[in-house]
Amino acid sequence: MTKIAAVQMASGPNVSANLIEAARLISMAAEEGAGMVVLPENFAIMGMSEVDKLKVSEPEGTGPIQEFLSEQAAKHGVWLVGGTVPVVADDEKKVRGACLLFDDQGQRVARYDKIHLFDVHLTDSDERYTESETIEPGDQIVVVDTPFGRLGLAVCYDLRFPELFRQMVDRGVQIFALPSAFTSITGKAHWEVLVRARAVENLCYVVAAAQGGYHVNGRETFGDSMIVDPWGAVLDFLPSGSGFVIAEVDQKFLESARRSFPVLEHRKLQCSAIS
Repeated sequence: MTKIAAVQMASGPNVSANLIEAARLISMAAEEGAGMVVLPENFAIMGMSEVDKLKVSEPEGTGPIQEFLSEQAAKHGVWLVGGTVPVVADDEKKVRGACLLFDDQGQRVARYDKIHLFDVHLTDSDERYTESETIEPGDQIVVVDTPFGRLGLAVCYDLRFPELFRQMVDRGVQIFALPSAFTSITGKAHWEVLVRARAVENLCYVVAAAQGGYHVNGRETFGDSMIVDPWGAVLDFLPSGSGFVIAEVDQKFLESARRSFPVLEHRKLQCSAIS
């Protein structure tokens, strides 16, 4: 067994301050024995406006945020899932929400660009979110081998699309890393049930790292970062504020659950393909 941690933050518009806080929490998680650490979506910047992330966007493979992730992974000897980083897109008026995975030597081994974009009007609070105005969606599923098991990457709004997770199962996934920034309203209604559902229906671990708290831009995110096992049990959770959750990932338990409850072998219908 090995430990995996999910970091929770309430990021603001100052990249340097956010990186200092992320470094503190990564260090604390590593000291507690985490071999992999997952950061939340937008860990490096939650701007005063959506266009602020364009101002700090980075070219593929270089820039202070990406260098920070590499250095932190190598310094602490952990595999690091870098939440999302604003990476330069084909459209100069947008960025990619890139979830970057670094190994314990600081080498980047995978990149997943958020596929499903949060374009929603919450009528109860009159909150509007139009990620598609500043984010260019990805179209590639990413599953990669790690020392902890076969890891699939997804981000926030992706959680509502079970066909994405099913296709990762078809690629042999055992653990989902889920950097997120759920709103307070949608989080209260749906966050835990969706995270646990993705774990149960796919018999996988879910490591869900969330933004959680009040942000300088006036937004409130739900938090409740959690780690859920393949049977749907919440192994650790943090309601709000900065911190981290940590739990052991037991591949023998996962394999036993899949043998004794072979739901994945009983599937009759196939979902439509994503690249």
